[in-house]
Amino acid sequence: MVSENSRATVKDVAARAGVSPATVSRVLAGEYPVTAATRARVQRAVRELDYVANAQARALKGAGTRMVAFVMDDVTGPSFAYVAKGVEQQATAMGRLCLICATHGDPARELEVVEAMREQRADAVILVGGGFLDEEYRARMIHFAYALDKAGSRLVLCGRPALGDDVPTTVVEYDNEGGAYAMTSHLLSQGHRRIVYLGNVRLNHTTSRDRIAGYTRAHRAYGRPVDPALIVPGEYTEAAGYAGTRRLLADGVDCTAIFAATDMVAAGVLRALREAAIRVPEEMSVVGYDDIPMSIHLRPALTTVRVPTEELGRTAVRLALHQAEPQHVMLGTHIVVRDSVSPVVVREA
Repeated sequence: MVSENSRATVKDVAARAGVSPATVSRVLAGEYPVTAATRARVQRAVRELDYVANAQARALKGAGTRMVAFVMDDVTGPSFAYVAKGVEQQATAMGRLCLICATHGDPARELEVVEAMREQRADAVILVGGGFLDEEYRARMIHFAYALDKAGSRLVLCGRPALGDDVPTTVVEYDNEGGAYAMTSHLLSQGHRRIVYLGNVRLNHTTSRDRIAGYTRAHRAYGRPVDPALIVPGEYTEAAGYAGTRRLLADGVDCTAIFAATDMVAAGVLRALREAAIRVPEEMSVVGYDDIPMSIHLRPALTTVRVPTEELGRTAVRLALHQAEPQHVMLGTHIVVRDSVSPVVVREA
């Protein structure tokens, strides 16, 4: 008799069905000939004892499940969600269970998750989003890449640069710096000379570093200096975009355009400008980055940088599980022009 608080075992199922534990294993595996009557008794016992759910739980502990782990900063981030969608779809198509883990921006937590997934014997551990650049973090991640490889698994860097040419990883990047360069160039070509960059400015984080690098490079290409006062720190959230824009307005910062580091930041920027009765794009141009689905529904519809999020996820899984293919690819980004930018109107004195 199995109590309500204990997990059923193979022996419990065997006793309930009146067969041997080996027969239960054969039925569950589905790869051995078993009579229809015996199979029916075992399946009925499995249902009555809720053994299937328990078996899945044990499988997640590493007992032979074919699994990929998807590790991201925040499960509520829209761009992460669409990468996760691509990962899950491709994993399912290739017969893998997909396990999603969140790190909440903590590099120590990320390392702990990678170690745990190595112990679980996941087929692939996919890290999405920017990585950290300090040497201790890098050294430990390189260690895990080799440890996973030795265990028959694969470390996948999705949306972040490689750890080194000889490190056994799969790398699926997108042109992060190029997207920021193209967007800043677009604003400069429209006559904007005082362009705020609003978002995460941590240069030890690859996503932030590359977007600021693109912003800076575009100014240099146009022969324009970058005013450090126009690089405004904030997280990749709607609330940060709103608060940052409120500060800009309160401080009277001279600018004609705001480059929000993500579309979610841009949503906050637009809300703050709307409350201040500043018309977009007539009085202030606003652009974003990611091209998440909501960007077209903002008012005005947002000009932004398109990141191929679902393709990133699908490619990461496919390459990790088919290592005969090239293991380092760079996907492109491009500007999606909508309604939130207009040329600067030069007023006569």
